Amino acid sequence: VQLQASGGGSVQTGGSLRLSCAASGSIISTFTLGWYRQAAGKQRELVAVITSGGSTNSADSVKGRFTISRDNAKNTVYLQMNSLKPEDTAVYYCYARQARTGNIYWGQGTLVTVSS
Repeated sequence: VQLQASGGGSVQTGGSLRLSCAASGSIISTFTLGWYRQAAGKQRELVAVITSGGSTNSADSVKGRFTISRDNAKNTVYLQMNSLKPEDTAVYYCYARQARTGNIYWGQGTLVTVSS
């Protein structure tokens, strides 16, 4: 499975961005999908996850601002980010976890920079 993340960029506080992560090489409708982020000098942290059944969960720090979704027909997972804050600045990584094997696949990361 290859994952290609896109949609990062630079925005001001309060702005919005939509990240996309397109998968190839396998159909990911049965995979759990999600996004992690890693800010400079910090550990990678889970941002949001969506199961194959569509159940979602997200970090407390982004609840009410970020929404994860998936389009199985397009083999893609999205992260809609609203009301962005400078502390959201990080490299965002998408991942896909295959339920059957437990294997985890990672995208290459996309940089989000939020300026005050």
